[in-house]
Amino acid sequence: MAGEWQGAVAEAKEATGFTGDVVQRTIDGIGTALRLDHRADFYTELGTLADSGGFEAFLNHWWTQALADSAPDEGAREEAIDFADVAVSLFARAVGGPTSTQSEIDAIIAGAGAR
Repeated sequence: MAGEWQGAVAEAKEATGFTGDVVQRTIDGIGTALRLDHRADFYTELGTLADSGGFEAFLNHWWTQALADSAPDEGAREEAIDFADVAVSLFARAVGGPTSTQSEIDAIIAGAGAR
């Protein structure tokens, strides 16, 4: 799955033009990048996970939050969130998970380009 994730991130960067720092999609990477006020919630939620399906959704949610938290300003925050939405959608499609349609992904990209 690491290869699929890297491919999705590369494709999302190209599609959205995102040039910010990409947070590692790991427990340590996400935990380090989160603002302190989000970090406690992240580790609390991590402790309550019971199945691997929930773990992927957990990572996707908190990875997006970590990208937003590490953005230097509001404009970069919005770009990071758009990039994360595309990356997560592309990754889900690559691994056969719940997916966004191509038109939904295109709409996200178009919205990122309109800023």
